Amino acid sequence: MTIKVLIADDQAMVRTGFRLILETQPDLEVLGEAADGVTCVEMARRLRPDVCLVDIRMPRLDGLEVTRLLAGPDVADPLRIVIFTTFDLDEYVFGALRGGAQGFLLKDSGSALLIEAIRAVASGEAMVSPTIAARLLKHITGRSGGDPAPGAPAPLGSRDNCGLTERELSVARLVARGRTNQEITDELSVSLSTVKTHLASMQGKLGVRNRVEIAAWIWENGALQTGRSD
Repeated sequence: MTIKVLIADDQAMVRTGFRLILETQPDLEVLGEAADGVTCVEMARRLRPDVCLVDIRMPRLDGLEVTRLLAGPDVADPLRIVIFTTFDLDEYVFGALRGGAQGFLLKDSGSALLIEAIRAVASGEAMVSPTIAARLLKHITGRSGGDPAPGAPAPLGSRDNCGLTERELSVARLVARGRTNQEITDELSVSLSTVKTHLASMQGKLGVRNRVEIAAWIWENGALQTGRSD
């Protein structure tokens, strides 16, 4: 199946570079390019790409607002968004993920990770640049010292877990660490259908729509501590 991609960036050179990278892959097709946020929203709604590659800083509408309009909580039929940026700021990462993005990459991540992210997001997985993921985990859980970071929510056990079972929490923690469904299957020694059942159950209990929002819930609730190391 061909994955159709829309590229949105205000720099023509960047758009051309991404197009050249993606078109080396037989399963990826670039539907179009947008030079600003308003054009991106219009094209995305009209063309319905499988994945939108969206820059953070663009004229007219920035990438966070584009994400909210195309994939936010109020969107009935959300599109899949991968944010890419040169700006490695936590506020952008959290804003993008809360807005509905399923991927967040730095522009210097390399072509292999870009292609992997598009394929992962198109299949319903999530992808965050490894350096960002590691920093977020350290920031939110305070892993280097063993205690939650200042200002982080209290760990689960001292607050409502929304009715999640221990097995569901185990799956959710792995999702928050960036594991794919197959990796969760291998690590927990359960079937792929069982993992998907747990994900669907958690979405209902937490009132979220996808695995990125499950991961965000884990991060925001300080629920990554499991007594084991990765």
